[in-house]
Amino acid sequence: MSVKGLAHVAIQAKDYKATISFYIDVLGFKLGHHWSLPSFQIKEASMLISPDRRTCIEIFDNDAVIAAQGKKALSDEDIAHGALLHLAFYVDNVEEMYQKALAHGAKAFIAPDSLSLGEPPLLIKNAIIHSPNGEVIEFLEEVDFDMSSKVHVE
Repeated sequence: MSVKGLAHVAIQAKDYKATISFYIDVLGFKLGHHWSLPSFQIKEASMLISPDRRTCIEIFDNDAVIAAQGKKALSDEDIAHGALLHLAFYVDNVEEMYQKALAHGAKAFIAPDSLSLGEPPLLIKNAIIHSPNGEVIEFLEEVDFDMSSKVHVE
């Protein structure tokens, strides 16, 4: 038995409808399933399916009682983080997705740029935004991070 891949990441939305709209209208996800679960104080929850149909984002209403890291921030200024730092999505064009996200209420964090990572150097192109709901989202053009089969010659 082994892990097959990442199934989903769960997000608690301050504004449920606006958060759903951002992931669908801006990032291209589609609504897969919607439910409520009163025993967990979940008024609304949805599973959004990524464009590649392999991973999902689970969105919960702001009052849902769900398993989470840390305690809920009392304000936008009172942000703390647990082990999860950001979400990263592969995109065809970092600049276009960055501008589209900003046009739909996201806040700029790191403008589109190219970076060289490690040895041997691996060139990546990325940008980072804060979604209207507050998630830190990285846009990344396709890159092969599996350097295990590449031979390092000195």
